[in-house]
Order: sequence, then C-alpha cells, then structure tokens
Amino acid sequence: MKILVTGGAGFIGSNFVRLVLRERDWNVVVLDKLTYAGRRDNIPDDARVSFIQGDICDAAIVAQAMNGCAKVFNFAAESHVDRSLMSGDASSFVHANVLGVTVLLEEARRQKLEAFVQISTDEVYGDVATGHSREDDALRPRSPYAAAKAGGELLARSYFDSHDVPVVITRGSNTFGPRQYPEKLMPLFISNALCDLPLPLYGDGLQKRDWLFVEDHARGVLHAAEHGAAGESYNIGGGNERTNREITTGILRLLEKPETLVRHVADRPGHDRRYSVSSEKLNSLGWQAQSSFEDALGRTVDWYAENSSWWQSIRNNADYQNYYRANYEKRLAGN
Repeated sequence: MKILVTGGAGFIGSNFVRLVLRERDWNVVVLDKLTYAGRRDNIPDDARVSFIQGDICDAAIVAQAMNGCAKVFNFAAESHVDRSLMSGDASSFVHANVLGVTVLLEEARRQKLEAFVQISTDEVYGDVATGHSREDDALRPRSPYAAAKAGGELLARSYFDSHDVPVVITRGSNTFGPRQYPEKLMPLFISNALCDLPLPLYGDGLQKRDWLFVEDHARGVLHAAEHGAAGESYNIGGGNERTNREITTGILRLLEKPETLVRHVADRPGHDRRYSVSSEKLNSLGWQAQSSFEDALGRTVDWYAENSSWWQSIRNNADYQNYYRANYEKRLAGN
C-alpha cells in the first residue's frame, strides 16, 4: 500500500513517517514545501520513501503526489501561535491551513481513498477552565492559528458530508519530542538553557497544557486511521497536565542549569490558560499513550543535548534570528 504524508519533513509528520516505516510494510510519499520548519534531513533515508517538494496549495503537485495512494495524512500546516499573532503573518496560516486543505480535499474527491486524515489540534476548543474537551464540544479558537485549523477541520467534515470523502479528524494535545523546531516552548527552552541564555517564560507561567510525546501522537493518528470511522473526530491526549512553569523547572533540573535563567516576560495576547482533552473515544478503540511523561521529557532533553548541530544550524539562520528578535527582544528588555 502507498500513502501520502503531507508535511512529512516537519516535526510530527517526520516522526509519523518513522513510525510507519517501523511498523507497516507501506510505501510513503512525502509532500513538503520545506518552509522554515520543514527539513529534508528529518525524512528517513529509506527506499520505501519518495519525496516531492511542493505546496499543498498547488493542485498539480497535489494530484501528482496523491496519485495511487490509499490513505492521506495531512500534517502540513503553519503551526506556531506566536507567528500567527505577529503583524501581517496571519494570512500564511489561512493559506496553508484552509486553502491547502481545500486543494487536498478536491483531489481526494477524485481518488478512491481508504482514509483522509486531517491532523488538527486541541487548540480549536479554546480555553478550557474546567473538565476536559470532548469531540462534540463547540469549537472556540482564540488565535489566528487555531481559527485556521478549525476552518480546515470544518472543510474536511463538509467534504465527508457532501462528497463522501472518508475524512477522519484527529485533535492532538501539546506535542513534544525530538526534531521539533526550536521556536516552541520545549526546544526553545532546552536550546537556550544549553547556551546559558534566558528562558522567556510568558506571564506567570501557570498556563496549563496536556503534554503528549510525539511517538504517542503519531501512533494515535495511525490508530484513528485504521480503527476510526469516517466522519468522526478523535482527541489524542497524553494525560499529562503540566504548567509551563513546571516544564521549565523540569528542563533546568535535567540539564543541571540554574533557575536564574528564567525570565518572566509580557504574556502574548489571548493566551489560553488551559487546554485539556478527553481521549476516551480513541481509548475505546484500543489506543493508549505508552510513554511516561518523565521518561519522554528525559529522552527529549537528551536528544537536543546530543544533537546540537541540528538545532544550532536553525538558530543561526536569518529567519530564526529575525523571529526571535521580533518576538522576544522587547519582552526581555522590559523584564
């Protein structure tokens, strides 16, 4: 069987490709635009993998990539909330997360797919003060990124209802692990700490997230594709609620770095206080997160410590430095 993985050179997508190569006898087509967060060296060197560089908004490229595929896994997305909040940057999120999904779905109408899996996020639910978000809860996104992801979801669901495209939607919680672009909290703080640089912690640091190891996320997506029902959504949660302050403390402890590196800086606009999902629906189909949080955090910290050339090459490029200055320079100066 041949599958298409869009965004397969990114963080979660590349870890998903590695899982499939380990556990399934499938051929994999990776379609990735290789924007700032996509890296060719994230894709395993395997004879069963073919790579196409291209944009999911390009209908001709999408038709070429999807031809003959039984399943499509759409990981391709603009995914960083901070970037979506920066002036003039939200349009790229609509382009990739809404228009790109539309192009994929239009091609999926022409193909006889077994599954079209739209990978989404728990952020579409918005702030969750108490309890846990369930799949039939209303979507209340509070950032341009989350709103664009919700838009992509709604389009996918409409193609199931209107055109019988076998859409399955997954909503993963905060994901961490190796090969995550160092603008997100964990890789940013790990790499900063390794360089003895300040760790810019938003507000009081008590924003709470359900943390999910990337291997468990990838396994959850695969399980939903193989055991889920078309037209349904499935939450994938780690069951590990931690505040950003707890994450920061854990990183510093593992790296034996001082707490004095922490800088409380001005919070970002509309920062959701808490996300938490119920994974009971996917659990009922036989999926469970397998990684303990402490072990997964240790493995993540060790990977960045042992692969400094991977993240140093990113931190040294102009895009990363421009983003870092734009997002943190004034915040750190005002601390």
